[in-house]
Amino acid sequence: MKITIINGPNLNLLGKREPEIYGSQGFEGYLEALKARYPNIDIAYIQSNIEGELIDALHAEGFSTDGIILNAGAYTHTSVGIGDAIKAIETPVVEVHISNTFSREDFRHTSFITPNARGLILGFGLDVYRLAIESFTAK
Repeated sequence: MKITIINGPNLNLLGKREPEIYGSQGFEGYLEALKARYPNIDIAYIQSNIEGELIDALHAEGFSTDGIILNAGAYTHTSVGIGDAIKAIETPVVEVHISNTFSREDFRHTSFITPNARGLILGFGLDVYRLAIESFTAK
């Protein structure tokens, strides 16, 4: 099984950016822990701060991987293009957010991704990525 994690803008700063919201652990260390926990799953990782690169990643992975875990960051609330890209691909996408977006500013309550995603997991810190993997492996 192959799962691709795609992270959007500012998620390259995890562990440094607003630790009171996003925690103090960097993503690279967490990714290594995920790979160790799931040795039989090929976990690929893509991060970009650029909307078009995220769309390109969805197109590239959306016909060849078993599942995509997407944290589009702020683009979640602004990008019709990312929502359309998810609709255009075959691979199921699970949308994740580290924070509970519904406990934050009102503009974060709208997602252009959720209507086209297989599911949504939010508010459990970095553990949302593990929970998303579990959603793909559950029988």
